[in-house]
Amino acid sequence: MKKSIKKFAAALMAAAALILPFQGIACSAENSDTELVVGFDAEFPPYGYKDDNGEYVGFDLDLAQEVCNRNGWTLKKQPIEWNSKDMELNSGSIDCIWNGFTMNGRESEYTWSTPYVDNSQVVIVRSDSGIEELSDMSGKIVAVQSDSSALAALEGEDASEENKALRETFAELQQVGDYNSAFLNLESGAVDAICMDIGVAGYEIKSRGDGYVMLEERLSSEEYGIGFRLGNTELRDEVQTALLEMLADGTFDEIAAKWGLEDSVCLSADDQYADEEADGSADSVSGSSKEEKSFWEKAADISKQLSKGLLASLSIFLLTLLFSLPLGLLITAGRMCRIKPVQWLAKLYISIVRGTPLMLQLLVVFFGPHFLFGVSTSPSYRFYAVIIGFSLNYAAYFAEIYRSGIQAVPKGQYEASAVLGYSRAQTFFKIVFPQMVKNIIPSVTNEFITLVKDTSLAFAVSYTEMFTIAKQVAAAQTTIMPLFIAGVFYYIFNFLVAFIMERIEKKMNYYR
Repeated sequence: MKKSIKKFAAALMAAAALILPFQGIACSAENSDTELVVGFDAEFPPYGYKDDNGEYVGFDLDLAQEVCNRNGWTLKKQPIEWNSKDMELNSGSIDCIWNGFTMNGRESEYTWSTPYVDNSQVVIVRSDSGIEELSDMSGKIVAVQSDSSALAALEGEDASEENKALRETFAELQQVGDYNSAFLNLESGAVDAICMDIGVAGYEIKSRGDGYVMLEERLSSEEYGIGFRLGNTELRDEVQTALLEMLADGTFDEIAAKWGLEDSVCLSADDQYADEEADGSADSVSGSSKEEKSFWEKAADISKQLSKGLLASLSIFLLTLLFSLPLGLLITAGRMCRIKPVQWLAKLYISIVRGTPLMLQLLVVFFGPHFLFGVSTSPSYRFYAVIIGFSLNYAAYFAEIYRSGIQAVPKGQYEASAVLGYSRAQTFFKIVFPQMVKNIIPSVTNEFITLVKDTSLAFAVSYTEMFTIAKQVAAAQTTIMPLFIAGVFYYIFNFLVAFIMERIEKKMNYYR
């Protein structure tokens, strides 16, 4: 009986856990089991990041924890992909976005708390770069985080004319996934400057030593707030009340001082909500005067943007095959060589490549020359690194596929060729190789299809291909449609690959 009660209680808790995110947190000071699910970028110190002990910490997370303590809630820290923050919030996976979230330009898209941090966008360069002011950035490569305030400050709809003119002088504006990648690019010489939030910039410079400086000129200024789903004023009000209580008793200032942000905080009991003049409902977001496009017009616009990335994905696919297919054959020769050191070296290479993530291999190929040998890489090396990384990775897989195909050739074929007086080279290229190719077509087709999808990993080294553009467009338009359209593109791409390989396979079934 007790076991049945426990199972029933567990089932109720599981059901509640599924329903709660979609209902939003209710007024539940008396309900100590209520969770506040906070979405944050786990690579955004000092607002939210993972410390040396593997714990998620930061200014915003400390504030969230204190709010939960005062309301009797349980805090759930949920790291999110920043490009997907809107989908996370609107799907109910998280209750709020609380991580240095800029309000400016987004006032009508969320239900906001009042601002609690004054922030500025600044430029970070290497100490020996020779860049001392914004005008010195002409012809330089600049990095920004995708869907960040810095990106909006330079080429967003509300960007100032001065910033737009400055952006036009850059050789390239490179979007990266996180600030750690941005600093790796800056240190290796792949980019010349980074545009970022001043709070994060101060933390990074302090942590990384005196190799970097912050320019005195600012790109823009904005305010941070806590973003809730549009219309979720009930949860917003509960969080806001707790924050103002913390401000009144000094707890808020203590947390700010702990993280060195006491000069940036701006929480005030006199501030009004950004949506105070709106009705707080989802309909209030329609304040834009822009004409709403039809579904097909939106799809056409998105497809046009993705087509640029499709060419990049196609080039990665074709060049990877061009280099990895013959390289795989060379590795197979080493793997089957009778000279033991050569055989062991080939086996070690295959083991390392197949045993480590492709994303890690791309990072090693791109950043390795600088951090291992002190070689400064040129901007064009980014594309070469992608091709080298993919080719080295897929060559290992093709090598094992080749080996299986060769070993599938009956021993009698070798004996017959010896009787006919064929040399080893003649035996391989005239007898073994054609049969090997016939045997491995299905396995090679699978690798081709996998390669099409793996091209999206090029973003690990900030190379922009189709899926990267899809994520950027999805973040900018706060819709999942670009990701679905990208999925259709990948499917068509793979359908054509599978069709061509199937035709080749039928051509090689010459005994049927």
